Amino acid sequence: MSTETPAQPSHRDTLRRLLTYVAQHKARYIAAIVALLMTSAIEPLIPALFKKLLDSGFQAADSFPIWIVPVVVILLFAVRGLTTFAGTYLMADASSRVVYDVRRDLMGSLLKVDAKVFGWLTPGLAVSKTINDPQGSITTLSNNFNTLLRASSTFLFLFGYLLYLNFQLTILAMVTVPLMIFVVRRLHKRVSAVGSLEYESQQRLVNIVDDAARAWRIVRTFDAHAFERGRFESEAWTLRRLMVKRIASSALLTPATQIVSALAVSIILSLALWQARNGEASVGDFVAFLTALLMTISPLKQLTDVSQSFIHSLIGLRGAFDLIDAPEEPDPGSRDLPACRGDIDVRALEVCYPDSPRPAIDGVSMAIRPGQTVAFVGASGAGKTTMVSTLLGFVQPTGGDVLIDGVSIQDIRRPSLRRHFAVVSQDIVLFDGSIAANVTYAQPRDDARVVACLKAANLWSFVEQQPDGLESVIGVNGSRLSGGQRQRLAIARALYKDSAVWIFDEATSALDAESERVVQQSIEQLSGQKTIILIAHRLSTVRRADRIFVFGDGRVVESGTHEGLIAQRGVYADMVRAQSLETNPGQTAPLPD
Repeated sequence: MSTETPAQPSHRDTLRRLLTYVAQHKARYIAAIVALLMTSAIEPLIPALFKKLLDSGFQAADSFPIWIVPVVVILLFAVRGLTTFAGTYLMADASSRVVYDVRRDLMGSLLKVDAKVFGWLTPGLAVSKTINDPQGSITTLSNNFNTLLRASSTFLFLFGYLLYLNFQLTILAMVTVPLMIFVVRRLHKRVSAVGSLEYESQQRLVNIVDDAARAWRIVRTFDAHAFERGRFESEAWTLRRLMVKRIASSALLTPATQIVSALAVSIILSLALWQARNGEASVGDFVAFLTALLMTISPLKQLTDVSQSFIHSLIGLRGAFDLIDAPEEPDPGSRDLPACRGDIDVRALEVCYPDSPRPAIDGVSMAIRPGQTVAFVGASGAGKTTMVSTLLGFVQPTGGDVLIDGVSIQDIRRPSLRRHFAVVSQDIVLFDGSIAANVTYAQPRDDARVVACLKAANLWSFVEQQPDGLESVIGVNGSRLSGGQRQRLAIARALYKDSAVWIFDEATSALDAESERVVQQSIEQLSGQKTIILIAHRLSTVRRADRIFVFGDGRVVESGTHEGLIAQRGVYADMVRAQSLETNPGQTAPLPD
C-alpha cells in the first residue's frame, strides 16, 4: 500500500470514531441495553430459586404450594426468552443502521476522493472497504457488544448475589483478578499485532484477485495462468499462517483465564465446604452459592473469547475509516459557470508532476474559439493527455492559466466546470443497466431525446432489434455489446449531456473501419455547433480540424491546418509520412498535397 494512506490510529481511536455513528441511534441502543440487562438480572433468580426449594420446599410442614413451582419456572424462562429476543433484535436493528451510515460515508468519500488515492485503491479493494469491512466488522462488534453486555452484567449480578450469600468468600475470589488482567493484556497485544498483519495480507490478496478478474484477457493472452496462480498461492499461504497465529494467540487466552478462574473457584469451594461442615451455612446456602459461583465461569469465558474477535473487527473497521478520511479532490474554485460558449484560452500553461524531472506541460499557449474543431497530436508522453486533464480540472497548473469564456478555471468550482465538457475516450466505461439508463446517466430521462441521441450515434437500428428496446440490459461495462456498439453508446451518452465542449480522446484507436466512420460522422455533425478537441495518434481523424497542435516534450512545437503543416515539412509531416509507410509497407510514401 502506498505511503499516501493515512497513519493508522489506535484501537481506542477507532472505537471512539465508531461511537460517533452509534450516538445517532442511541435510543435504539438504550432500549436494547435495557432488555439485555433485564435478561442478566434474571440469572441470579435461578440459584435463589434452588435455595428456596432446598430450604423450604422439601419440608412437609411448610405450606409452600407445589403447583406454583412450575408456574414460576416457566414464567422465569419465558420472561428471560422475551427480553433476550427483544435485546438481540433491537441491537441488530441499530447496528444495521450504523452499517448503512458508514457505507454511505464511504461511498461519498469514494466519489470525491483525490485522484492520487486511486494509485493504491484498486476497484477490488474499494469494494472490500465499502461493502465487506463495515458489514463484517460492525456486525461482529455488535454481536460482541451483545455478548459483552450480557456476560458482564450477568457476572455482576451473580457477583452481587454471591456477596449477599457470603461476603468473605466472595472477596477472597478477587485475589486472582490482578493475575487475570496481566494474562489478558499480554495476549491482547499479541493478537492485535498479528491481526493487523493479517488484515494487510487480506487486502493484498483482494488486489491479486481483482487483477486476475479485471485483466483476464491479458492474463490468458500472456499465458500467465501459472504466474498469477503463484502470486495468489504465495499471498494466500501468508494469510493462512497469520490467521493461524492469530487463532493460536486467541486460543491461549481461554485456557489461561480458565486456569486462573479455576484457582479461585477451587479455593472458594474448599472454604465453602468447610463452612458447611461446621454448620455455618445451610444446605440451601451451600447449593445456591455453589450454583451461582459455577454460573460465573460461563460469562467469564465469554468475556475472554469475545475480546479477540472484538480486536480483529476494530482492525477491519479501521480500514474503512481510512477511506473515509482519505483526502478529497482539491477544489479551489468559488464560483459557478451557469452557461458556456466553449471559448478556451490557454496562457503560458505549466504543469509539473511531483518527482518528475521535467514539466509535463511547459509554457503552452493556445486559443480555441467557440465552434472550432482542434486536434492535439504527438508522441506518447508529449503532453496531450495532461493538457486535457488540466482543462477538466483533474490536474492543477503550476504556472500560467486556462480561461473558459474569460473565467479562470481556478475560480470555477469543479462540478460546474466539468458540466460543460463531454468526453469520449478509447477506454469506454459503461454501467450495468439498460441502454436508456446509460444514455441518460445521472440526468432526467426524456425518451424522445434518448432516441434522437441513439439515432445520431447510429445505434438506433441495433436498439430496435432488441426484444426490450431501450430497456435492454447491456451487462457489466457493456459486456453484451461489441466494441463499436460500446463506443456508439458512449457517444449517445455524451450527446444527451449536450455540453459546450467535446473531447474525443483516442476515440477511434480501437475501432474497425465502419465504427470509425460512425465516430467521424458524429464529429462532422457537431462541427461548428460545439467546440471539439480531438486527441489522436491515427492522423486520418484530424485532417479536417480547423487547427492542429503538435505536442512534443510538453510544448506545442507546431500548429496550423493539415495542409499548412504538410507544407511546412516539419514534425507533423514526418508523422503523416510514417503512418503512410505503416499502412503501405515497402512503398515510398510521398508527402500528401
